[in-house]
Amino acid sequence: MRVSNSYKELLKKLHASLGIPEEYLEQCEQPLCLQPNKLVDTEPDYYGRPQRLTPQTFDSWSRMKKTAAKDGAFFFLISAFRDPQYQHDLIARKIEQGTPLKEILQVNAAPGFSEHHTGRAVDIGTHDCEALEEVFDKTAAFEWLQENAKSFGFSMSYPPDNTAGFSYEPWHWCFKGTG
Repeated sequence: MRVSNSYKELLKKLHASLGIPEEYLEQCEQPLCLQPNKLVDTEPDYYGRPQRLTPQTFDSWSRMKKTAAKDGAFFFLISAFRDPQYQHDLIARKIEQGTPLKEILQVNAAPGFSEHHTGRAVDIGTHDCEALEEVFDKTAAFEWLQENAKSFGFSMSYPPDNTAGFSYEPWHWCFKGTG
């Protein structure tokens, strides 16, 4: 994967402002996530904010959500595409609230390493529980996703004890494609 020098320089600046060591960019074991060339507007998220995904991801998301509803499982979009600056600002707010950076990086990827940068990741919620809580895995929506999401090209990125080292996130799913 070819990464432009300007993207690397942006990430270095964002990392430096968060106190992430310079070598993190080269030593992080997670894959660098690049922004797509094309994004489309989706439905607004649960909070009414505009969201974007790649065209193929949005098409598959829409079909999956519609099929789930027919099966009696209801869920909605909480978050989709985020650029590196948005990821930086998310982490910076947590630092300002007193959360140690090491702890933050167990639940939020550093700028450049979030699947949300790709326009293929979605955080999913349901009315049966609070947003972005582990209890999501006790809902009918989660059960439906476990059984059916793969046929729409989606997989859960951060199961328990995942190789990425992130906390368990039953709500975070990424479109890997079908076929």
